[in-house]
Amino acid sequence: MTRLGYQIPNFTYPGVEPERLFPAITRQAVDAETAGFDTILVMDHFYQLPILGTPDQEMIECYTLLAALAQHTSRARLSALVTGNTYRNPTLLAKTVTALDVVSEGRAQLGIGAGWFELEHDALGYEFGTFTDRFEKLEEALVIVLGMLRSERPSLDGKWYRVHDAINSPAPLGRVPVMIGGGGERKTLRLVAQYADESNLICAPESVAYSSAMVNSPVAVTSTAVKARSNFAAAAVSGSKVAGMPRNSPGTTPRGR
Repeated sequence: MTRLGYQIPNFTYPGVEPERLFPAITRQAVDAETAGFDTILVMDHFYQLPILGTPDQEMIECYTLLAALAQHTSRARLSALVTGNTYRNPTLLAKTVTALDVVSEGRAQLGIGAGWFELEHDALGYEFGTFTDRFEKLEEALVIVLGMLRSERPSLDGKWYRVHDAINSPAPLGRVPVMIGGGGERKTLRLVAQYADESNLICAPESVAYSSAMVNSPVAVTSTAVKARSNFAAAAVSGSKVAGMPRNSPGTTPRGR
C-alpha cells in the first residue's frame, strides 16, 4: 500500500502578512487531510533552505506548528521532515514528540536525521561537528528517544549523551512511528534497519528498490533481520491541483520520497 504525505516546506507567501500566516498554513493542512493525504509534514529548520529561498524568510518552529495544526486536523499523522538531531537534547525531543502525540490524540510521528545545514548551526550557535560526530550522536539519541517513547526509562553513559533512568510521563498514547532521513548505505540505512519504521529517501524511483534491499540485507542490519516496513510517498504541492487538492496553497513542486 502506498500512502501519501503532504510536506509544507515554505512559509513565505506573496501578499500574506504575518498575522495571516498561520491561517494560510492551516488551510493547506486541512485541505491535505480532506484530500486523503496520510501525513502532514513540516521542515525542522530555523533558516529557509538555499534551494527554496533566503535565510531571512519566514520559518516557524516545527513542533510548535505541528501542535497547533493538531487542533485543526483529526486524522492525518503529524511529523517533522525531518528533525535535525543536533538542535535538541534527546530527552527534550522525546518529551516534545510525546506532547505532540498527546495533544493530537495519538497522531505524532518522529522524523529524525543527523543534521546537515552548517550555515544554520554556525549562525545560531549549534555545534555542527564532523560527519562522523553527527551520526554517532544520532545513534545515541535514537537509543534514548525511542526508549523514552516506549516507556522504558533508558539510561546511557555515551560519548555524547548521558541520561539515567529517563522518565517520560505522560507516555505517548500509542506506538509513535519512527522515520529516519537519508539514504547512505554505510550509516543511515543501517540505522533505518535497526531503529526505524520508515526511511526518508530523496532519490530517483528506481533507487528505492535498491535502498529497500539494503535495509533488509545482512550488511545493513548488524544484529537482527528486519523486514521491509512500509511504502510512503511525500508530496510538496504547488498551487496547481494535485490529487484533488484545491488551488489555494503555495509551495514547491510535487515529489516523492
